[in-house]
Amino acid sequence: MQYDYSKNRDEHPEPIKADVNGLIPEWLQGMLIRNGPGLFSLGETRYNHWFDGMALLHSFTIKKGEVTYRSKYLQGDTYNSNMQANRIVVSEMGTMAYPDPCKNIFSKVITFLSHTIPDFTDNCANNIIKYGNDYHATSETNYIRKIDPMTLETQEKVDYLKYLPVNIVASHTHYDKEGNSYSMGTCIAEKGKTKYTLFKVPGGSGSDGSPPLKSAEVVCTVPCRSLLTPSYYHSFGMTDNYFVFIEQPLKLDVLKMATAYLRGVSWASCMKFHPEDSTLIHLIDRKTKKEVGIKFYTGAMAVYHQVNAFEDDGHVVFDVICYDDNSLYEMFYLDKLKEQMGADTMYCKPKCKRFVLPLSDMVCYVVHNLVKLKYTTASAVKEKEGKVLCQGEVLCDGVELPRINYNFNGKKYRYSYMCCVDISPVATKIVKFDAETKQKIEWTGGDCFASEPVFIPRPDAVDEDDGVVLTCIINAKPVQGGFLLVLDGKSFKEVSRACIDVDFHMDMHGYFIPDNMAKEGTEIAEETEEMIDQKEPDNPVSAVVDSKEMRAVLLTGFGGLNKLKVTKKPMPEPQEGEVKIRVKAW
Repeated sequence: MQYDYSKNRDEHPEPIKADVNGLIPEWLQGMLIRNGPGLFSLGETRYNHWFDGMALLHSFTIKKGEVTYRSKYLQGDTYNSNMQANRIVVSEMGTMAYPDPCKNIFSKVITFLSHTIPDFTDNCANNIIKYGNDYHATSETNYIRKIDPMTLETQEKVDYLKYLPVNIVASHTHYDKEGNSYSMGTCIAEKGKTKYTLFKVPGGSGSDGSPPLKSAEVVCTVPCRSLLTPSYYHSFGMTDNYFVFIEQPLKLDVLKMATAYLRGVSWASCMKFHPEDSTLIHLIDRKTKKEVGIKFYTGAMAVYHQVNAFEDDGHVVFDVICYDDNSLYEMFYLDKLKEQMGADTMYCKPKCKRFVLPLSDMVCYVVHNLVKLKYTTASAVKEKEGKVLCQGEVLCDGVELPRINYNFNGKKYRYSYMCCVDISPVATKIVKFDAETKQKIEWTGGDCFASEPVFIPRPDAVDEDDGVVLTCIINAKPVQGGFLLVLDGKSFKEVSRACIDVDFHMDMHGYFIPDNMAKEGTEIAEETEEMIDQKEPDNPVSAVVDSKEMRAVLLTGFGGLNKLKVTKKPMPEPQEGEVKIRVKAW
């Protein structure tokens, strides 16, 4: 059983109603939007790496127990240029595009210059993020694309560089309870300095029609340990009081990237893992907006995804999925994917590790473990030069693409939901992991492939795992179509599946948009109906005349039904020259 990563997938822009088996919980209302590469060859050209493929968005809209599906290619500048030329003309990280041999010398010179000082792609095929009230498809360049979540239509192209000095921006964003978004980007060689920039986009930004990034604020900058070889990173951690940033020895060589086109190699070839270097762990105080004075580090590792981070009794605890090298990226070259899954396949299995950063008791030196938490074997030892060496505890292995109940993000948590990749990076199972007992519960569907599991909490739930887990399942037999799987968050047993007669593509990440607007709108309608259904007097007209109050529907702010409020107001009395008009509906 092997997934064909290089196959071009069709888009389905018109909604398709799913065949639902089982009962979807009534409270589950909203839309799951996911993103990933779906097109890998145009004309006589093809992409080298799976991550390079053209972004194909797809969504599952869940309403009143029914599910509708649609998918659409992200039609950005890259997509349109490639389609118009019927060949790959815009370079991606693992695929360098060269001009048509028939082009004139002037066009070739322009192409060369655009790769020496790269103007990156807007093929945003990695994730869906929210800034203000807008949703965007994103990868890791300075470009993101606003989308319409309802129709998946591609909208404005947004350039981070117009608002912030960042050339590269991580795919994963954090959100707080106020609706603020937090992201990280790298500023390369600006005024002789390369630095990592952590920034905030206030919640509600862009409600006046302006781009949400126009309101972006720089929270903190962290200097890069080397000017021209910044660390690659895909995510970072956030607690109530701290940000956790891992500066790993997986580095981008800026000078080599500038000459890659001339040398006939991809930009990805300029990203190297340096096992001789340490991994720096930066802890940033959210109140002071500065790094704490303690310098933490650990051995060389490659990290793409952070599970969660939280504070406990004078420590910052953070869990990550880590690798011993960068072989994961290398495995996703399309030629290698065709050769994989054999008995001789070399696979660096990921580990879920827990690191603990002590915030006090820094007097002790060598050998003394500064970690006081009884539930972990992670250690932290202060060395004579003042740095603190952290050794992680392996919680489990063979897992990737972690998600949690996001209500517990930055807080002490217990459960995570991940893809099982113990044999290969292609998941055929998903797991619920208990960080307290170290127990796993697995779901497997036989001949199928699983995508990143997304946990949706039940409204007003108390227990951390009270909710459902959604994951997109690809059938190994495409003629049977795929399905959206709904699992109970506690038992991890199947609740329902929404089957769609579509050959799904393997996606990367996604975002669930709860249908709060519909929920609150329903409550307003029910409240209004309840008022109308109240017992009417024998003479309703007389009641209207004699009443000193009226029921009013108020618009409390900009927005939809969630901004409406049913209330009672004093009956206005007409002033001189005014006429009072009474309206009664029943």
